[in-house]
Amino acid sequence: MTAPPPRPLLVTSSDDLLDDLLRLTAASRAEAEVVPDAVAARARWSVAPLVLVGAAAAPECVAAMLPRRSGVVLVAGPSAAVPDDDVWRLAAQLGAEHVAVLPAAEPWLVDRLSDAVEGRSSAGRVVGVIGGRGGAGASVLATGLAVTAARQGLRPLLVDADPLGGGLDLLVGHESSAGLRWPDLAETAGRVSPPALFDALPRVGELSVLSWGRGAELTVPPDAVDAAIDAGRRGSDLVVLDLPRRPDEAAIHALQTADLVYLLVPAELRACAAASRVLTMIRPHAGRVECVVRGPAPAGLRSRDLAGALKLPLAGVLRPDPGLAGAVDRGEAPASTGRGHLAELCRRLLAGLAARTEAA
Repeated sequence: MTAPPPRPLLVTSSDDLLDDLLRLTAASRAEAEVVPDAVAARARWSVAPLVLVGAAAAPECVAAMLPRRSGVVLVAGPSAAVPDDDVWRLAAQLGAEHVAVLPAAEPWLVDRLSDAVEGRSSAGRVVGVIGGRGGAGASVLATGLAVTAARQGLRPLLVDADPLGGGLDLLVGHESSAGLRWPDLAETAGRVSPPALFDALPRVGELSVLSWGRGAELTVPPDAVDAAIDAGRRGSDLVVLDLPRRPDEAAIHALQTADLVYLLVPAELRACAAASRVLTMIRPHAGRVECVVRGPAPAGLRSRDLAGALKLPLAGVLRPDPGLAGAVDRGEAPASTGRGHLAELCRRLLAGLAARTEAA
């Protein structure tokens, strides 16, 4: 029988403060253990993912010489009987990382409780893919990256940020699967629980997809984009964004979250010229941008020369995959077999991303 995961620990002898803390744990969808003093806290002190100690209970916790650990927060309510100077002194003696004074610190505490119950920090990487010209294949590359990540045992989220792209749920062959689409999240803002989001989205194995519906909606509020991508980053190993060539305000917000953006450019002179314009639009909003060149090159344009003309690092080259278009038309997700040039490129790009993450 699997033991239940550890829960945040609340140490307080104040009924008023306890009411406040229980309200905040409920807002974060956390379940907490509550103890009134240091004696009851000792057994759970080292294993709880987060410990909130009320100011009135802090002197006893200090006297009990509870072990130093990370994730301890000293909480003072609006009617705390402990003077401010004593609160900070007690925090230092207790080894608390933070002092949270209510009600001002309530939003911050909700975030900390949410992180604790989710069991992870904001470690997921966000990668964007954008086409240098129309029909470059950005959606196929974005989907291939997410599918390959899932094949490698990661938990990816594929996000369709292009309302005119046709829908990534169609590209992975799950357009009829039940689950939320962007229009269902239009009213979302603030912090979203990753488990709640991932449970509601269409899934293909470990790959979750946030796509557009088949209705007439073509916009989503930027706040909803921020909330969804933030939850994706906190709840997955990798978020892959399929970005439009002419980003609207919501897509700009998505672009700004990306740790890395791949600009996919066919090996053609006109495509290079078009990609230069796209790059001009996204540069103010993107951090690191790298070039992926898609063959063939009818005029013999070399990949390094094309990337050099755009003044971008060359991340990789996508060679022609003769059977790819037919497989997609049959409802097979790009790179789902793990064979072919697309799958090979996606593995190399993910390996480079992993190496960059380890070096950071």
